[in-house]
Order: sequence, then structure tokens, then C-alpha cells
Amino acid sequence: MVNLDGQNLFDEQELKIEPGSAIRDSVERTMPGLDGVLSIDIGVRGREIKQTGVLRAKSRSQMDSKIGAISAYMDGDTHTLSTRGGKRFDNLRMDVFRITEEKISGEGICCDYEIVYRQLVV
Repeated sequence: MVNLDGQNLFDEQELKIEPGSAIRDSVERTMPGLDGVLSIDIGVRGREIKQTGVLRAKSRSQMDSKIGAISAYMDGDTHTLSTRGGKRFDNLRMDVFRITEEKISGEGICCDYEIVYRQLVV
């Protein structure tokens, strides 16, 4: 099961996790008397990880509970995302959680969602 800090919050059908590449950062300064710029490499600054999937619930109140439980992780703290295949992403801050589409099905309510994490330390 895919879980966030050990909590099974996500339905695994249509779940996709896309880790981005690490991002380097630098500081650039101009110096009087020098042609060009001074560039100081300040190293790797993390990476973006996107998660998409579908949440399913039998009623509106159950869906609201699921959305509330996931939204609670947008607290500025770091979290750990673990996948069924044994991958583990530590030091994640949840920056974006959005419902992209809501559908009523014969079994209840389905919501497509997207989560964007920032992995602070790669």
C-alpha cells in the first residue's frame, strides 16, 4: 500500500508517483571591474515529486473526511511517502493538494487529485 507517514490515505487504483530530478541552485553576483558574473554553486536544493490518482468514497461525508485527512498534511512539516514496491521518499513537504475533477459513479463519488511534494533533501 502507498502510505504517507504510515497512514493509508490513498486508493491505489490509477495512482501514479513521478519523482522529478534534483534541482541545483546558485547565487550570481556582478563585481565592479570584472567582465561577466561571479557564480557560486550552493548545491542541490531538493526536487519535486508529483502524485496523481483517484479517491473513492460511498458518500459525500466520507469523501470530505478523506480530503480533510490528506489536507491536514499541508502543515509545513516533512513527511515520508512509501510505495507498494518498497520505494521510500523521506523529507517531503506537501505544497499542493488539489481535486482536479469530481464524478458521481454508481458506487458513490470519485475525485481525481494531484499532490505536489517538495523533497527537501535528496
